[in-house]
Amino acid sequence: MKVVIINSGSSSIKYQLIEMPAGEVICSGMIDRIGLETSNFTYVTKAIKIEEILPIANHKIGLNKIAQLLMDEDNGVIKSTKEIEAVGHRVVHGGSSFSDPTLITPEVKEEIRKLCDIAPLHNPAHLQGIIVAEEIFVEAKQIAVFDTAFHQTMPELAYKYAIPTHFLAENKLRVYGFHGTSHKYVSEKAIQYLKSLNKPHRNIITVHLGNGCSITAVKDGKCIDTSMGFTPISGLIMGTRSGDIDPSVLFYMMKALNYTVDEVSTLLQKQSGMLGLTGYSDLRDIQSNAEKGNKDCQLALEMNAYRIKKYIGSYAAALNGLDAIVFTAGIGENSAEIRKLVSTDMEFFGIELDDTKNEIRSKEIREINLPQSKAKILVVPTDEEIEIANQVYGLLLN
Repeated sequence: MKVVIINSGSSSIKYQLIEMPAGEVICSGMIDRIGLETSNFTYVTKAIKIEEILPIANHKIGLNKIAQLLMDEDNGVIKSTKEIEAVGHRVVHGGSSFSDPTLITPEVKEEIRKLCDIAPLHNPAHLQGIIVAEEIFVEAKQIAVFDTAFHQTMPELAYKYAIPTHFLAENKLRVYGFHGTSHKYVSEKAIQYLKSLNKPHRNIITVHLGNGCSITAVKDGKCIDTSMGFTPISGLIMGTRSGDIDPSVLFYMMKALNYTVDEVSTLLQKQSGMLGLTGYSDLRDIQSNAEKGNKDCQLALEMNAYRIKKYIGSYAAALNGLDAIVFTAGIGENSAEIRKLVSTDMEFFGIELDDTKNEIRSKEIREINLPQSKAKILVVPTDEEIEIANQVYGLLLN
């Protein structure tokens, strides 16, 4: 079964064609900077890698470009879009309506549309990707896999806000959590790894660190708490998002500083986090400048790690134990410095980092803790596309 996985962002499209159930990636690639004259396009198979800079005005043009290359006489991997049995779409916000992979219908698209107001950076782009994919892969089943789904196992005491109850019942105001596809994938990989070593694996904390960041407490394979809330703004300090902040700061900005609601929203989502602290949103730039003595960058790195450490402490309490911490995603997998900052002075929780192992780069799951560390410190590369493909395949089998 050939499955296309599409992760449609506000100005990007990531895609993979995967043969299931083997999980073999036949081709992959991405388009970013959509809407500009200098869009980047990549297309990779086992035989060839194509990289182009060209104008791609919108997602429809981008997806059509992908489909054309998939069927290209010289470099294609399929003869017709009819070979594609399913298209799996990553959708960030599924609200409380979706806890499983879901066959996309007009009603499902309408639910995704309704959630655009609370996931304005993500859901509109996902919806656009779905609509265009329906036009291109006409005979394929379109299936949505929601980032919020893994977190639907949270108990009410964790997802309910301490505001009047009718807001939950009538308006669905609650903690939803995000990056669930990644947290699910890496927690399952960690559990498999720990089982193979005959090590404890009940209580795991997964730390997803990229431009967006979140942390999740996983007990017996199920999410019991997570840092992102009603929207993806809360929790850890992120590339451009603030993470946790006293709501009164926002009231003050609107009342005393005359910010509008939209201006505050833009500030929190696009101008805050590491960007607001340093002027840079890319961690590589921040680390480079910190090494050169930039005090703002040095402090931002320390603040970032400090916020993560606070969550680890609270989640270790919620789990009543800690068997492993898992670092994943672009920063979690590649930044030895962030992992060290987070793991330093954490012996009380049984966390003891091996500095030498921490510096080793690998695409495989690996331990970076000292032998005497009571809690394992694992680096687990995430693969959201494979996880989406697995969920799509599982739905079609049932």
